[in-house]
Amino acid sequence: MRALVVLAHPLKDSLCAHLAHVAIDALRARGATVDVLDLYAEGFSPVLTADERRLHYSTPAPEPDVAALQARLAAADTLVLVFPTWWFSLPAILKGWFDRVWAPKFAYEPGTPIRPLLTNLKTCLVVTTLGSPWWIDRLAMRQPVKRVLKTALLGACAPQARFTMLSLHAAENVAPDTVESFAKRIRKSLAATRPKAPYVTVIR
Repeated sequence: MRALVVLAHPLKDSLCAHLAHVAIDALRARGATVDVLDLYAEGFSPVLTADERRLHYSTPAPEPDVAALQARLAAADTLVLVFPTWWFSLPAILKGWFDRVWAPKFAYEPGTPIRPLLTNLKTCLVVTTLGSPWWIDRLAMRQPVKRVLKTALLGACAPQARFTMLSLHAAENVAPDTVESFAKRIRKSLAATRPKAPYVTVIR
């Protein structure tokens, strides 16, 4: 197993950073090779440049920083995303990672329908924290982050990947025992990680 753990939080002592380390330790306990991508610590720029947008579908050579990040993603069969949900959306730095790194001809082949290219990914675990209680996320907002990640991004670029999302709600004043219970869910999820049944693209 080769795992890429992507952390998107500006504070090194954040709850998300703690949960990322829980995931990293659990993966290493399974014997996985773990690549940790801390987007803030590595100084990733989430801003899609004018040239990148202008040449979006013409397959130009990516910028060196993007090419390096694409290589790290391509080397992984397990993807773990750890981030806070802000305003029921992804942090800007993580959204920019998707915008710049999950580019046409690398993550997907444009067309109708889109053809997925991230065939290396077998598992995706999403770990997120939210300030809101569970019922606002699930009932009022209908889990917008989950729908974007599972249906739009993984669904288009890596539909063969087994998707799991763990959300820690009301996380701004969470008790230590609640954090530990949530950490156990992360460990259990990664211990049970297994690929989905093979995904087959039918061309008519």
